[in-house]
Amino acid sequence: MLSSHHSRPHEPDDQDHDHDHDHEHDHRDWSPYLRFGIAGLIVVVAILVACIVMVPAGEAGVVTRFGNPVRVITKPGLAWKLPAPIESVIPIDLRLRTSSTGLQDVGTRDGLRVLVQAYVAWQVPGDPQRISQFLRSVRNQPDEAARQLRSFTSAAMHIISSNFELADLVNVDEKKVQLDAFEQQLREQIAARMLQVYGIDIRQVGVERMTLPDETLAATVARMRAEREKVAVERTAEGLRQAAAIRADADRDARKVVAQAREEAAKTEAGAQQAAARIYSEAYRADPALYSTLRSLDSIDKMIGRSTSIVLRTDAAPFKVLVDGPGVADAGATSPATTPAAAPKRK
Repeated sequence: MLSSHHSRPHEPDDQDHDHDHDHEHDHRDWSPYLRFGIAGLIVVVAILVACIVMVPAGEAGVVTRFGNPVRVITKPGLAWKLPAPIESVIPIDLRLRTSSTGLQDVGTRDGLRVLVQAYVAWQVPGDPQRISQFLRSVRNQPDEAARQLRSFTSAAMHIISSNFELADLVNVDEKKVQLDAFEQQLREQIAARMLQVYGIDIRQVGVERMTLPDETLAATVARMRAEREKVAVERTAEGLRQAAAIRADADRDARKVVAQAREEAAKTEAGAQQAAARIYSEAYRADPALYSTLRSLDSIDKMIGRSTSIVLRTDAAPFKVLVDGPGVADAGATSPATTPAAAPKRK
């Protein structure tokens, strides 16, 4: 009885113990699978991350399989590849770059020297074939590509400059400067070669700086001085020619004006003489004695001055009027057209 009495109170404890044991057993059964699942998920995520390629704008990605290029990704955004070390991605910069040649001493067609510094704007085109070519030629080293480009441009400048004279490159008259043609020929010289060998696209070529060596500067100044002197001589000759033409026109106009003035003066003088003759005739008809006296006095006034010495007979006209008076002068008076006059002797 005792044993049965003591065994009943312990029945609920046994049930709880069995229930906890079942839960512990279930937990131990699922925990390995959960760990394996999490580990597998992490591995999958890692594999996915290793397979994702992010291509930014302005770049391209060359996918290599065990070091050999297999494809080129040119579209920006996400792309897929096999995880490393099976496949890897080499980024290729597609942005525009510039390179400068530095001052290069080149010769012109007329045998003079000039220092020219050119710049070249270039980039790797977005063509998969050109990207692969760039990767093979310079091993994705833009600095090496720029060095090769500078070397090739410098060599091309020596060739192109021989097609131009110094006056075509350096001139105060902008219409004679042919820098555009120089830059165009230089670009044509290097663009095809750089695209063929290195897969580089030459976008622009320009002259960044141009100066003259001392000997060329002296020759240029002398040439410019000679040109200015030539222009000065031509303009001086043109000015003298125009001045001579102006003087000739002025002399012709002056002679014409003088001739016209003389003609007018002759006409006026003839008219005056005619008027005077009429007046003399009227005066003579009105009073011949007075007319003869006045005419004699006018003749004496014209013939005799302060330093005039005349030896004549006193009864000779026109001095007779001074001796005999107006009445006598009437006897020897003549018409106004034949008025006597004495010939003076001056000394």
